[in-house]
Amino acid sequence: MPGAFADIVTRTLASSARAHEDARSAAVPAAEAAEAMIAALRRGGRILACGNGGSAADAAHFAAELVGRFEQDRRGLAAIALSSDASVVTAVGNDYGFDRIFARQVDALGAPGDVLLGITTSGSSLNVVHAISAAKAGGLTAVALTGRDGGAAGAAADIHINVPGTRTARVQEVHRTLLHAICEIVEREMYA
Repeated sequence: MPGAFADIVTRTLASSARAHEDARSAAVPAAEAAEAMIAALRRGGRILACGNGGSAADAAHFAAELVGRFEQDRRGLAAIALSSDASVVTAVGNDYGFDRIFARQVDALGAPGDVLLGITTSGSSLNVVHAISAAKAGGLTAVALTGRDGGAAGAAADIHINVPGTRTARVQEVHRTLLHAICEIVEREMYA
């Protein structure tokens, strides 16, 4: 049995490596997103991040790397994961509907010049799409990190980072790598 399981692990690693290779076109928009985040932070702004399920975890992970540290000891950077406050998410969901849980927070917490990072592997998560619309209406730069063809979120964003895969797990793995690359750029440029 261990041999069969090892084969599954080997196939998964190979599949993930192919997904990373297929996503090389995401390098330029990821660098643009990092530049927008650096500009916002230098102006005293913040980064808001959102997503559902695994993408919510990725948004929280990204915010934690900026607020805490990625690879350097340094001052914290202003980043908020909009899915992390259960009281706010459930109150807004109850009063306005699940589709508005992030948009309402963008309206409340975002300011012109801030950056919203909306993460959706399908590109069609309605609450992320609404958050992107709210960000643009509020003068924030809207970044979409998507999979598949990018969907409505990718089409609505100012900066679209697309991982052109259909398997959610592989897309999420590449998303995490791209988010780490953005963290490295932001941290290096903010604290050279």
